[in-house]
Amino acid sequence: MHGPTPPLPLPTDQLRFAMPPMHESVEAERRHRKERLAGALRIFGRAGFEDGVSGHITARDPEFSDCFWVNPFGMPFKHVTVSDLVLANQEGQVVEGRYHVNQAAFTVHAQVHAARPDVVAVAHCHSVHGRAVAALGDLIDPITQESCAFYEDVALYDAYTGVTVDIEEGRRIAGALGSRKALVLRNHGMLTVGDSVDAAAWWFMSMERSCQVQLMAKAAGRPVLIDHKLAVATREQLGGDLVAWINYQPLWQDISRTEPDLLS
Repeated sequence: MHGPTPPLPLPTDQLRFAMPPMHESVEAERRHRKERLAGALRIFGRAGFEDGVSGHITARDPEFSDCFWVNPFGMPFKHVTVSDLVLANQEGQVVEGRYHVNQAAFTVHAQVHAARPDVVAVAHCHSVHGRAVAALGDLIDPITQESCAFYEDVALYDAYTGVTVDIEEGRRIAGALGSRKALVLRNHGMLTVGDSVDAAAWWFMSMERSCQVQLMAKAAGRPVLIDHKLAVATREQLGGDLVAWINYQPLWQDISRTEPDLLS
C-alpha cells in the first residue's frame, strides 16, 4: 500500500516576502522616511544607544535633497513621533518643525550627506561597545559571519578634536568615510550610512553587536580571524544595503505594532 500523497509545495509567488516599497509620490516617500526615522529612533532608545542629548539619525528629504529630517534636540528617542521630527537645511537651520537641532551633530551629518549623494540616512550614537572599540582605535575584525559584512568596508577617523561644530572637521570626517558604509571615530563612537533609514539603522545595530563580540572575544583569548577570501565572499553576500533592509524588518514590525503612536 502507498502512503498518503504528500502536499505539493506552494508556488513561490504566493509566499510573502517584504521588499523596499516603491512610492507613487514624493509626499508618500517623505511620509515613509519619516515613519522609519521615528521608528529607528525608538529602537535605538530601547537598545540604550542614547546618551544625554548625544546621538542622531538623519534622513534626506526625497524632494529637497539638501535638507534632512532629524530627531529634535533634547527629546528622548523613545518618545519621538513622526510629527516631532525636524527638517533642517545644509547649514543646520530649521525649515520645518517646532524644535532645535543639535548643531554639533548635524554638522557631521550634513557633510556626510553632501559628500555621499547615494546616502539617504546617517546614524551616529555614542553606544557603549562602539565607544570602547573607538577608544582602542580599532576596526571591526572578521571574526564572525556578521562582522564580515563590515570587512574592508569600515574606515577609521584617526583623530579626536573635541565636540565637532566646525564644517571643515565635518568634511574631514566625510572624507575618511569615503565610499564605505561605516566609520569608527577614534575616542568618540561610530557612524553608519545606508540607502534607506532601515539600512543605516541596521548597520549601526549590527556594528555595535560586532564591537561587543570583538571586545568579549579579545578579553577571553585570541580570536581566530576568517581568512581574506572567505571574509570578502561573506561581505558580498551579507554586506549590501538590501540585505540590511531585510534584516531590519522584524525590528520595524515590532516597534510599529507595539508602539503605533510613533506614527502620529
